[in-house]
This record gives sequence, structure tokens and C-alpha cells, in this order.
Amino acid sequence: MNRIDETFARLKEKGKRALIPFITAGDPDFGTTRELAWEFEERGADILELGVPFSDPLADGKTIQKASQRALERGATLRKILGLVEEIRSSASIPLVLMSYYNPILRYGLKEFSRDASSAGMDGLIVPDLPPEEAEPLLRADEAHGVDTIFLLAPTSPEARISLISKLSQGYIYYVSLRGVTGARAELVPDLASAVARIRPYTEKPIAVGFGISTPEQAREVALYSDGVIVGSAIVNQIERHLGQRDLITLVGDFLASMKRAIEGLPFDN
Repeated sequence: MNRIDETFARLKEKGKRALIPFITAGDPDFGTTRELAWEFEERGADILELGVPFSDPLADGKTIQKASQRALERGATLRKILGLVEEIRSSASIPLVLMSYYNPILRYGLKEFSRDASSAGMDGLIVPDLPPEEAEPLLRADEAHGVDTIFLLAPTSPEARISLISKLSQGYIYYVSLRGVTGARAELVPDLASAVARIRPYTEKPIAVGFGISTPEQAREVALYSDGVIVGSAIVNQIERHLGQRDLITLVGDFLASMKRAIEGLPFDN
């Protein structure tokens, strides 16, 4: 049982849901990413997803596209990000999940990447543009080094795909709550609860919901029928909003803490 499994098991025993923030590694710089990771753990994040910036992020909306551009302009690379993971791990026990498009991993080398990622302290990997039918080489490499390969389901996923990903996904299943790219939304899709319920008969693995969750109210609602709430663009928006401010870490941490209070049923006003 790795850190991801231990986290979900602990939360389930307490009747709680996981808060899973996403930030782009290297946005606006590596030092800020490292400090945010440590701050998030202190503020109650249960798992942290770190995005690998990519020049053609097909699944990402404008917010994360801009974050990726800022990180790339500061020299972010996959190899440097694994070094950042090692730095974060030196003072953090929170499970770390890397989200990367497939091309950077393929260029790095599948076996080499899984080995180095595991050595750095990474617990899981999400590759949004790698279909499960083509994932066996990466799955083998990840399994050899104890890295969970996490797959995504979407509203358009047919029954056969739900069954396949329920078998293959490790750690948790990432349910993409809406059709389209990442980005904060004013409202949740109306059939989200029934969409998550549609997956339950296929698996006992945790189901975490992401894409479009932007407010504490939305996070609280999603926590009612999921095992984890993934918040990405709304947090990246906060980072962009406070760029250049000395108290950026604290301000973004305050926003994350409001999400944590919400999913635990507590008042979340700052």
C-alpha cells in the first residue's frame, strides 16, 4: 500500500473526502511551487497533483495554458520537475501525482522516467492523452517502480471503457466532470452525481472528480458523492491573480483552506 492508498483508506475510515489541488510545476517559478506544496500540506490538502508544462496542452483551457507558458519561459523541463519533486518530498509526506502529456515521458524514456520519478518520491502519474489500450508499456514501467498509473473517465465514456479503466486505474479514478477543457465554471453540470453513480458498480476504487470546480460551494457539493475533489484552474487563477505579491503563498493557501473547510462541512468564509 503506497501513500495514495493509505490516504484514501485513512479518509474512508473517518468518513471524509480527499482534497486534491493541482498546480503547474514551475509556475511562476520552482521556488514558489515548492513553497506552495508545503503550504498546501499544512492547510489540509490530501494529495497534490503537479502539472508538467507542455507547449500544446490539448486538455487544458486558457488558465493552465498560461501557467504552462510561464513555467516554460522560466526553463521548466520534465527532468527539472523530478528534481523539484525530490525537493518537495524532503519536507512533505503528502502523496504527489504528476500529470503529464505523453510526449515528454516518451522522450525521457518510459523505464527511465518511472525509475527516476519513483526515486524522487512521486506516487502517481496521470497521462491525459494516453488511452488505456496503448498504455501497457508505461503501466509495466510504473508497476516495476511502485508508481500508480491513474486513468481518466469522462461523461462520454461508454460502458466498455468504464469497465476497462476501472480495472486498470491505480490509486484512484479521475472523473472529468464535463465535456471540454479545464477551467473554472460558474456552475457544475446538472447530472454529475448520477454520472459518478454510473461508475460505482464497476469498481471499489476511489473516484475523484475534477474539471470546473471553482468555489467552496461546488467543492462541498461534489464531496457529497465522490471520494475526492480535484481543484485546478481555480487555484492556478489565484496564483496568477497574486503574481509578484510577497504574500502569494499565504493568499493561495487561504483559498485552498476554504475548499478544505467546505468539503468537511465547515464554514468556509475567510
